[in-house]
Amino acid sequence: MRIIDLSTPVDATVWEPNPVEHDVMSPAEGGRHMAEGMKERYGLDFDPDDLPEGELLSLDTFKLTTHTGTHVDAPSHYGTRAAYGTPRHIDTMPLDWFVRPGLVLDLTDQPVGAVGADVLRREFDRIGREPEPMDIVMLNTGADRIAGTPKYFTDFTGLDASATHLLLDHGVKVIGTDAFSLDAPFTYMIEKYRESRDRGVLWPAHFVGREREYCQIERLANLDALPGPSGFMVSCPPVKLVGAGAGWARAVAFVPDGDDGDGSGAGLPG
Repeated sequence: MRIIDLSTPVDATVWEPNPVEHDVMSPAEGGRHMAEGMKERYGLDFDPDDLPEGELLSLDTFKLTTHTGTHVDAPSHYGTRAAYGTPRHIDTMPLDWFVRPGLVLDLTDQPVGAVGADVLRREFDRIGREPEPMDIVMLNTGADRIAGTPKYFTDFTGLDASATHLLLDHGVKVIGTDAFSLDAPFTYMIEKYRESRDRGVLWPAHFVGREREYCQIERLANLDALPGPSGFMVSCPPVKLVGAGAGWARAVAFVPDGDDGDGSGAGLPG
């Protein structure tokens, strides 16, 4: 099996709407910190020079949102109430939702905005198959090519309510995208709302989650590296953050050796 990384890095050096803070305690600082702690807490003297090159262990502290980098949105992210009951947090979602066969839909020819169910149906026809129940469906919009720049947050393709419902009608529980959001960009939605005063243009993909339980994976990457639209497994379990509406994930695809890109998935485990 080949492993393809589908994740966007968390990087404090690139532009984010909510900047990432990354503080590093070096191994040398770790040694001094340990010596100070031993003295303060236990009254014990310890010389950091007794450590290899005076170093102990490094420690990284990150400050970021749960929606930074590749992450999974839980149903509780969409609101406090839902038609199906109380929305679940990320730590209570079933793990088997996140280790499933993958299906990639190519939306790289679509403009900035939100596409409807008709666009997805044309893509089903092109690839010669529809999603199976529990498939992890991922949208290749090409947005990961501009990740790390301000345009990544304003220039991408999302789904409208009809497209989201279509995938859920097929039994899909996890929908992914390489874009910043499964919805259209904020500026696009606000402009459409100003023109029409139609509330349905505001975060429709997310708000479908108030009617039907499902999760999103946002900010994927490298979908172009997959050998075809199907024939691979995806693993993207979210970090178990208690009571949170989202959790970071290291999404990867497992591709059988020798896959020729026709999506047949020869040798793929069932």
